[in-house]
Amino acid sequence: MAPAQYRKPPQLPPKFTATPASLIEQTKKLIDRSRSVQDVIVKDISAAAANFENVVLPVARDDNKMAIESHIIGFYQAVSTDQKLRDASTEAEQLLDDFGIESSMRQDVFDLVDAVLKKKESLDPESQRLLEKDHKSYIRNGLNVPAGPQRDRFKEIKKRLSELSIAFQKNLNEESGGLWFTIDDLEGVPDDVITTLKKGDGEHEGKVWLTFKYPDLFPTLKYANKAETRKELFIQNENKCNQNVPLFRETVLLRDEAARILGYKNHAEFRIEDKMAKLPKTVDDFLGDLRTSLAPGGKKEVANLLKIKQQDLKERDINDGMNDKYFMWDHRYYDRIMLEKDFSLDQQVIAEYFPLQTTIQGMLKIFEELFGLVFIEIIGEDREALAEGGKGSDIVWHEDVQLFSVWDDEGEGAGFVGYLYLDLFPRDGKYGHAANFNLQPGYIDENGKRRYPATALVCNFSKPTPKKPSLLKHEEVVTLFHELGHGIHDLVSRTTYSRFHGTNTVRDFVEAPSQMLENWCWTPSQLRALSHHYSHLSSDYEAAYKESTGKADAGKPAEKIPNSLITNLINTKHINDALFNLRQLHFGMFDMMVHEPASHEEIEKLDISLTYNKLRKEISQLDGPEALEGYDFTWGNGQATFGHLIGGYDAGYYGYLSSQVYSTDMFFTVFKADPMNGKEGRRYRHTVLEKGGSKEEMQILEDFLGRKPSTESFYKELGITK
Repeated sequence: MAPAQYRKPPQLPPKFTATPASLIEQTKKLIDRSRSVQDVIVKDISAAAANFENVVLPVARDDNKMAIESHIIGFYQAVSTDQKLRDASTEAEQLLDDFGIESSMRQDVFDLVDAVLKKKESLDPESQRLLEKDHKSYIRNGLNVPAGPQRDRFKEIKKRLSELSIAFQKNLNEESGGLWFTIDDLEGVPDDVITTLKKGDGEHEGKVWLTFKYPDLFPTLKYANKAETRKELFIQNENKCNQNVPLFRETVLLRDEAARILGYKNHAEFRIEDKMAKLPKTVDDFLGDLRTSLAPGGKKEVANLLKIKQQDLKERDINDGMNDKYFMWDHRYYDRIMLEKDFSLDQQVIAEYFPLQTTIQGMLKIFEELFGLVFIEIIGEDREALAEGGKGSDIVWHEDVQLFSVWDDEGEGAGFVGYLYLDLFPRDGKYGHAANFNLQPGYIDENGKRRYPATALVCNFSKPTPKKPSLLKHEEVVTLFHELGHGIHDLVSRTTYSRFHGTNTVRDFVEAPSQMLENWCWTPSQLRALSHHYSHLSSDYEAAYKESTGKADAGKPAEKIPNSLITNLINTKHINDALFNLRQLHFGMFDMMVHEPASHEEIEKLDISLTYNKLRKEISQLDGPEALEGYDFTWGNGQATFGHLIGGYDAGYYGYLSSQVYSTDMFFTVFKADPMNGKEGRRYRHTVLEKGGSKEEMQILEDFLGRKPSTESFYKELGITK
């Protein structure tokens, strides 16, 4: 049971008790209420009488209330085990999107907002930003296009784009494919992966079902000794959602058409206008410069890895005629072998020191020390009490979900901060990657009272077994830190309006806070603090560990990860770094290529799959199936699995690389010398994270750094001399 002062948060957590019917009914009520707010404003307020308080504020407050329910309504489709509830969530999201388009194109409301802007009232900075953003949003939604066929076409496109986005993501969430392999096919794959796989019967007797979910996919690509197994898995994974191919194509065509209706040269110009980069040329120059800088390093890394491959095949007496090729499905495998041979780095051994639950506890402790927070897990009686007459299970959406109340420590005032949910294991129908979802934003209500946020981490780590807990590879520790970083941004944000809450920043900044926190996963003292060998968790795990080593009388390993292992791990931080960043560069340049055509005809003629694969080969420098007989560059449809480009990162994927510039600058300038400096951590919390999107992001950076951001640390970290 939680300490007494943490048992009664001032705000109850949301309930997850919706039915398919109630979701739709609730959605329609929200829409009716919101439409009524707008109708009343238009009916009662003239342009002459319009001001911020009677036009913009009522809509902003309605947006606040809408978000409290609408985010959860749409969340069910990413996490529910009930197909009907997921379908209803999808239908509800479509209704909300359609209403959003209707609202964003109301000429009568825009006329009043325009009148307010022209009056130049004296407003607080966040309210002024809200007014300007709202006004610009109406224009970007077509209200500068004369009423008539063109505006009607623009609205039609917006509705269709919404339908495409929802269908695309639904296909990804519902994806349940995989391949049947024999145990022999999977030679080299760790036993704790194979033992969790579904066993075949009938025509598949003696085989196991390997899904495309991360806990199956990545270890197989990393450890399967047979190149044919890795190749088949890689190619099929790139074709796992081929029904999304036409949806992706239609999306980029419609985006381009819509941008041109608004008077932009292309979708990239439209999207980047209100980001930190401002112009596509800035993005193209940045990506082009990076490509030029990284290419030599990538070439060198491929040459080194190819030598390792050739030596490995020679030792295994394999000559398949492909000894001079370094394939995409070779990379995880030989990258791992290089780390093991040259750096004595065994990721399986390192993972033994990072059981999921103790790692989470360690991470939360770091955030407590750094940002002045307290995390209290809500279990048992406390969960029942917060269900307010219902069952404790009502305040989570699945039995695996962990729930925490988050508080300020004494130094920060001991107040309530919000709720954090962790949904960490894969299941059918669940969102397949790792992400942070805002469930309820924070804001100040009409009575001046703070509304507290709720945020969820949705990940797909391997499930525990009777012999082993869920063990995290180091790269998964980094992923968890990254997503929890988004969650912290969401929790500690303090904005007046939900519009600016938490991670509601421009896309080329939003990743920077989380990327900066990844550095703690490469800091010796923090790695050691996070570590806890799983054999120390219970006598059963200790026995299972000894059994796995074949030495029943062997002693337990040290509880904390040895310094020698930490040193080996940190020495690998930049190994094959150029290839990793070239992979990101491929995504970013492909994104720009499909959203920055010189003409609409150009994008109409573009073979998107061919472009995706050809660009991948050119930039990543790795061979794909096109190097084999019987294949060409249309061998796969990776863009059909690229949810980012449909879900908000369109003409914005470069943000992962550009925000790395800001995150590296912040870490090296402020935290490198003393990563656990609580004074600087709190300053970072209040100067950067608290602001959300309520202030110009460049100004937020300058306030924190005391100067304009610099690329120097970024290029230095990559080993590039500028």
